[in-house]
Amino acid sequence: MIEQGDSELVRQCLDGNVARFGDLVNKYAKPIYNLALRMVGDVENAADIAQTTFLKAYENLGKFDLNLKFFSWLYRIAINESLNLLQKQKQTEQLNDELISPVAAPDVALHESERSEIIQQSIMKLTPEQRSVIVLRHFMDLSYTQMSATLGITETKVKSRLFSARQHLRKMLLKRGL
Repeated sequence: MIEQGDSELVRQCLDGNVARFGDLVNKYAKPIYNLALRMVGDVENAADIAQTTFLKAYENLGKFDLNLKFFSWLYRIAINESLNLLQKQKQTEQLNDELISPVAAPDVALHESERSEIIQQSIMKLTPEQRSVIVLRHFMDLSYTQMSATLGITETKVKSRLFSARQHLRKMLLKRGL
């Protein structure tokens, strides 16, 4: 099958070929899951967020602007779902400072080193806003422009938030001996 652009797949889905949405799910399932896992630090919650993200995307596909990038729109939904879950957890319980995923993300080697565990624990201690820019930039490899579109904030705000997040993360890692 010839690789089709996301906008074309969305257009075909809106025209009644619902199976085309499955192509989008297959294309973005791992990145959305990884994004959610990095945001919430829990395998089951990440899977739920990924599923909810695709459900909401499908339900709101008619609202998608075909002139925009589909992955930015989808990532924004996943970020919002992650932030919503974190807010609910914050209201019901404090996040455990030692919270770390019990299994490595699919794109990471089976056994993480102690160093990567410390880094992940430190990332989980960042605020959700700081965590989102770190994840989008360093784990999802998005550009500042893509991050701006995904988060719905200016590039200047993205750069400022990323700078602050890196500084905070650096201080935490220095305290942990890294």
